[in-house]
Amino acid sequence: MIYDLLNASFGKTVFTMKAIACAKTGSPYSLELENPQPGPQDLLVEVKGVSVNPVDLKVRARMQDGDTPKVIGYDAAGIVREVGGEVSGFRVGDEVFYAGDVTRSGTNAEFHLVDERIAGKKPTSLGFAEAAGFPLTSITAWEMLFDSFDLKQGAGAGDSLLVIGGAGGVGSILIQLAKRLTGLRVIATASRPETVDWVRKMGADEVINHRKPLAGQMTDLGISPRYVASLNGTEGHFPAIVELIRPRGHIAVIDDPMSLDIKSMKLKALTFSWEYMFARSMFQTDDIGKQRELLDRVSGMIDAGELVSTVTNNLGGLNLESLKDAHRLQESGSVIGKNVLEGF
Repeated sequence: MIYDLLNASFGKTVFTMKAIACAKTGSPYSLELENPQPGPQDLLVEVKGVSVNPVDLKVRARMQDGDTPKVIGYDAAGIVREVGGEVSGFRVGDEVFYAGDVTRSGTNAEFHLVDERIAGKKPTSLGFAEAAGFPLTSITAWEMLFDSFDLKQGAGAGDSLLVIGGAGGVGSILIQLAKRLTGLRVIATASRPETVDWVRKMGADEVINHRKPLAGQMTDLGISPRYVASLNGTEGHFPAIVELIRPRGHIAVIDDPMSLDIKSMKLKALTFSWEYMFARSMFQTDDIGKQRELLDRVSGMIDAGELVSTVTNNLGGLNLESLKDAHRLQESGSVIGKNVLEGF
C-alpha cells in the first residue's frame, strides 16, 4: 500500500520511504511506507547496504494468501538517524551493521528500526554494502563456536572441526573465526574447483567433497573431528556425520532437516545443537547484548586485517530488479560467500 504524504486525519506531514515487500511466495514488489518511529531501545537507521540470506527465501516461502505484505531482509549497514529515549550505546551519525530481528520489518527499505543491543559498529575499512555481508553469518558462526560448542577462545588446539558447506556465507566466516580464535584444525567440504579454492582462501586446513562419502574421506585423512557444523544437506549427511565424529563429539546444524535419526547418536554419547541467531532477539533474552559485543569484536578483527571479506558479488543499488536477481542467485544454491546490494 502507499501512504499519502499528508495525513488528513491529523493534519500533519507524514514522511514516507521506499521499500520492497513480498506477498505469499511471489516476486518482491516496490511500495512506499510511512517512516518507522523508534521505540525506547531502537535505532532508526538509514540503510546504505544489505545482503541476501537463505532466511529471506524461507520467510517468502512461508507466506500465505491473505498475509500482510512483508518487508524482508535481515542484514544491513547504515547510518543512525534517530535514537530511542533509552538508547545509550549509539548517537545520531554513527555507522552500524547488524542482522536485525526476524519478527520485525526487514531491511529492504530506506530506513529501518533495530534494537541497539543487536547492532555493532560498522568496520571503518569496509563500504556499507560489503559490511552488510557480515552480520548474520558472523553471529551464526560465533554462536556455533562459543554457545553451541561452548568453546573457549584459544582452547581448540588438538581438536578439529568439520564444516559441511564451507563455501557458503556462514561457512566462509566460520572457517576464519575457528582458525583465528580457537586453534581448531578445520576441514571444510566443497565440490567444485572454485569452491575448493574459496574455502582454502578462507583458511581451511583440509578440503573434502560433500558429494562423495564423507566418512571414508575423513578416514583417509586420519581425522575424527570432535565438532561438526552441518550448514546444509544435514538430513542426507547425518548417518555419515554420526559415523565419522569422535565419541562425545558435538554436532550443530542451521538448516531444516525434516527428520534425523537422533537415537543413532546414543552409542557415541553425542551432543546435538540447533543454531538460530534470531533466538536472542525473538525471545528478548537476558543476554541479547552479546550480539552487539560479538559484532564489535568482528568489526575490530576486520579493521585489523584478521578476517578477509566473504563478499563475492555487489549486485548494485537496491531496487526491484536487483533484489529479484539476488533472490534468484540465492535460490540457485551456487552462491559462494555473500551477495550484497547498495542502499536505495
